[in-house]
Amino acid sequence: MAVQMKGKSLASLDHLTREELEQIIKTSELLKFQLLRGQEHPLLKGKTLAMIFEKPSTRTRVSFEVGMWQLGGYALYLSATDLQLGRGETIGDTARTLSRYVNGIMARVFSHQTILDLIQHSNVPVINGLSDFSHPCQGLADLFTVYEKKGRLDGLKLAYLGDGNNVAHSLIDGCSKVGMNIVLACPKGYEPDSKVVAQGKKEARKNGSEVRVTDDPKEAVKEADIIYTDVWASMGKEKEHAERVKILKPYQVNPKLVKGAKEDYIFMHCLPAHRGEEVTDEVADSKKSVIFDQAENRLHTQKALMALVM
Repeated sequence: MAVQMKGKSLASLDHLTREELEQIIKTSELLKFQLLRGQEHPLLKGKTLAMIFEKPSTRTRVSFEVGMWQLGGYALYLSATDLQLGRGETIGDTARTLSRYVNGIMARVFSHQTILDLIQHSNVPVINGLSDFSHPCQGLADLFTVYEKKGRLDGLKLAYLGDGNNVAHSLIDGCSKVGMNIVLACPKGYEPDSKVVAQGKKEARKNGSEVRVTDDPKEAVKEADIIYTDVWASMGKEKEHAERVKILKPYQVNPKLVKGAKEDYIFMHCLPAHRGEEVTDEVADSKKSVIFDQAENRLHTQKALMALVM
């Protein structure tokens, strides 16, 4: 039974039900199959998406713009300098104005509060393309990639290593909803937000899985089906780079560490990767690595999301 998602905004995966997540995954699978077959699917013909970018991005911009075009719609790129936001117009007024012109808004921003303000004042669906707190579109692509490679989500174990950042938050939200176990290995002081962890544990209990945080990378990867990492210094944290490299060095995903995982584990990274830091070339370029399938799946899952909410 399909769930009705029209008009729904997405600030974080915590805002989706298990049924909605499964519907997005199934729709992604269908749209990917149709694209591979050369079958057109102009589900958003005549519709327009405003794309607000406070932070630049390769994957987010290309996947949303191409995805909107494949759905028969039009994507409008708006950098911070194209908008009046920097010159004193409130986010609320920007959202109200854009709502009169477009059918959906995607925003890639610094502060998560910007997303929440856009959602509060917009009359059209708002999609979080990334904020400092959450990266739900990446989380959707990750779940779909695991589903494609493993044929299921429930009961699997995902080990996340490194900084407990926005991607870690989305993985906690997503895994706990679909019955997937997640163990995050983060150094002291770099753990994910405690509220996200608490909410994840509550969801996981409902779905027969667990959310765990440790500072031991070996314990995290033990018998893991999926090993996942991200850059140690996200955009905006460049000044802390040298300090972070020192602290996070033991969390590097390398040939020695991955020996603890299951024989058929897969390696994931949301990209861009700083090779030689959080992951070595041997792992990133190995047969276990699905990082480019993952990047491609941003296109399919975002198309599914846009088609369902717009």
